[in-house]
Amino acid sequence: MTIGWCFDNTYSKLPDIFKENINPLPVKKPELVVLNKDLAKKLDLNFSDLNNKEISELFAGNSLPPESNSIAQAYAGHQFGHFTMLGDGRAVLIGEHLSKKKDRYDIQFKGSGKTAFSRNGDGRAALGPMLREYIISEAMHNLGIPTTRSLAVVKTGEEVVRETSLQGAILTRVALSHIRVGTFQYIAARQKREELEILLNYVIERHYPSIKNSKNKSIDLLEIVMKKQIDLIINWMRVGFIHGVMNTDNMSISGETIDYGPCAFMDVYDPKTVFSSIDKMGRYAYCNQPVIAKWNLSRFAECLIPLIDKDQNKAIKLATEMINSFEKNYEEKWLNMMRDKLGLFGVEDKDKFLILDLLTWMHQKKVDYTNTFCHLMNFEIKGKENFEDNDFKSWKKRWYERLKINNNGPEKYTKLMRSVNPLVIPRNHKVEEVLEEANNGNLEPLNKFLEILDKPYSEQKDIINFQLPSSSNEKYKTFCGT
Repeated sequence: MTIGWCFDNTYSKLPDIFKENINPLPVKKPELVVLNKDLAKKLDLNFSDLNNKEISELFAGNSLPPESNSIAQAYAGHQFGHFTMLGDGRAVLIGEHLSKKKDRYDIQFKGSGKTAFSRNGDGRAALGPMLREYIISEAMHNLGIPTTRSLAVVKTGEEVVRETSLQGAILTRVALSHIRVGTFQYIAARQKREELEILLNYVIERHYPSIKNSKNKSIDLLEIVMKKQIDLIINWMRVGFIHGVMNTDNMSISGETIDYGPCAFMDVYDPKTVFSSIDKMGRYAYCNQPVIAKWNLSRFAECLIPLIDKDQNKAIKLATEMINSFEKNYEEKWLNMMRDKLGLFGVEDKDKFLILDLLTWMHQKKVDYTNTFCHLMNFEIKGKENFEDNDFKSWKKRWYERLKINNNGPEKYTKLMRSVNPLVIPRNHKVEEVLEEANNGNLEPLNKFLEILDKPYSEQKDIINFQLPSSSNEKYKTFCGT
């Protein structure tokens, strides 16, 4: 029996300060809930020779693959603006798997027991939050957004105590790496230049070898990570995704969306939308995501100061100039993303006003973000929206005039719009419905939901119930899951 694991564990060879060597804690009675066959194929892994019990034992950490080497990673983070020393408090990285193409992926178990970084936590996770991460990370992947992915979820046969007793579960997360801004913060806080240099060189060798021989590797790394984060946030804004917990330990150096705690998708368009139960001040609201990305990148830049230049003032000047280019780059890319959503080719001076006027109307009239763009693509989803509104009709006239510029015919602009505007997203109330069913042992709605979310840009039969926003007026709340 060959699964196809090919481990080459480089991070675990870094000095001990970067991690703790620890195995997952075995669980009582593992039971497979979901296995991602599409992702397994991409990883060149084949589980077909295993029965469900053997698969469950594997993804619970009860039987580790040969050549795996389990560690918990050390990192720090600004959590809601406050600096804390952290680390994997309920996760272990079992190793780095190489696909046949030699692409490298971290394989991590989340909810696998206590580590040296657990503080007061029990190191475990509940079924609901692990399935939420599975659903939304896979939806993000299908939406074309860089993200960690989910390979499997198993129940542990044990209970975890939160506000109530919940079923325990372990998620297998796959990432390009789990190195975060917070990893640099952890090492920088120790004020040992040689450790910082080890981390810098490791990240460049693993993720960005093209800058290995550049004159100033640190400033080049800052630039690359900033560009990747701008692209990522633009993608979030495009589909109405709200991460909910944009702490620096949740900003990946590889540019992937990581950690799906209190995340959710915006339905009614409101830039100040917050779903997280603990974000009382709206720090991580939809409209603040670019602002926080810049703030997090500033913290990253601070870590790199000792490596940017021996002259601290010169290093600060170079880093500041780089960080200050964020707004201009972000706005340019945001405008282009919104042009794509509206099927506009080329650049016209009044585009910004056309875009902002639409968003203002959507906000004032409390209309659904996703379904407004569906309407503009002639997909009618009968919600509460009033697209017969005179202000909207008048805006549409201006839009039609703008569409005619640059030899832009209906086929051309519709194709562009269809490539960036999803017809279906993981609606919050639907996520809750399938999680409740799964908690009660019924996995059919979960599997159906995953099937629909697999093709978010395609027309699918009988999906209207997945396209309508919630009929409830109750404010939706999400929780961290710890």
